[in-house]
Amino acid sequence: MATILVTGASGFVGSHAIPALIDAGHRVVAVVRTPEAGARVVGRLLPDQRSSLDLRRGDVTQPSTLPAALAGTDAVLHLAAIPRDRNGGADLRLVNTEGTRNIVVAAQAAGVLRFIHQGALGVEDDPELHYASSKAKAERIVAESGLDWTITKPSLLFGERDGFFNLLADLVRTSPGVVPVPGRGESRFQPLAVADLARIFVASIDDPSRFRHTYELGGPRYWSYREIVGEVLRGMGTRRAVVPMPVPLIRLVAGSAERVHLPFPVATDQLRQLGLDNIGPLDGVRDAFGFEPTPMEGRLGYLRHRLRDQEPDADRSDGAAEPPAATMPDA
Repeated sequence: MATILVTGASGFVGSHAIPALIDAGHRVVAVVRTPEAGARVVGRLLPDQRSSLDLRRGDVTQPSTLPAALAGTDAVLHLAAIPRDRNGGADLRLVNTEGTRNIVVAAQAAGVLRFIHQGALGVEDDPELHYASSKAKAERIVAESGLDWTITKPSLLFGERDGFFNLLADLVRTSPGVVPVPGRGESRFQPLAVADLARIFVASIDDPSRFRHTYELGGPRYWSYREIVGEVLRGMGTRRAVVPMPVPLIRLVAGSAERVHLPFPVATDQLRQLGLDNIGPLDGVRDAFGFEPTPMEGRLGYLRHRLRDQEPDADRSDGAAEPPAATMPDA
């Protein structure tokens, strides 16, 4: 079995991928930037999973921290990315594009050839689309690296601690009886369960037939933005009127929210991205990985709880929520 370095270990996808990799018999080196992030990684694991975890301090935007983090590893699962910024795309480029370049260069130097990169469905290198451009450039860096790479390109991901659906749920909680949708809410998505993505990582890590392949990954049906809002409402067990709102008006609201650092489910950059559908082949997961992806219908009940309450129960940590300093050396 492999020793796998995971970037973005304390994030949403990392919180599901790490236990899946450990349960499959692998050892995980979780790269985190702070002791607090390390504590989150540890606290999300069952006690018998923790012996297969090492914490190492590192940051993909700081190349000098990466060689020590990579020491003794066999593969990289690169998850570190941000979905938006308030800096005209500069932070997206720093983390998503240059962060990917940094970990690729470090893996090459360390002789770690196996590299799985989480891309994104529907992205293109358009300078007007900051997030999409940053991710498309990152995918190209990986594809041209000469490593034994695999690129996964999921649509929206749902599951406990997700970003997009929890932001929609927060909007519902604060709305005065209505939930706005951009335009007519007809943009299409193909939500994929994060547990299915974790299963795909496990299936891919040791499989040479996956080398130098890109996989577009989505669930078993297409959803419009308006339908997604309806499913969020059902998952929360509440009702709101779903009201179309002109895109320019939503852009004004989203821009105002960004300036004062308030959460809003759609960023101004993402509104531009809504002009493109976020879908792939409906049979992509089945044909490539041999299983049917999980339908989203009826599986958003976790949204009845706020994001902070979707963490594992505190008693899972067995008093070890703060990892010992010896398990998290400075890079």
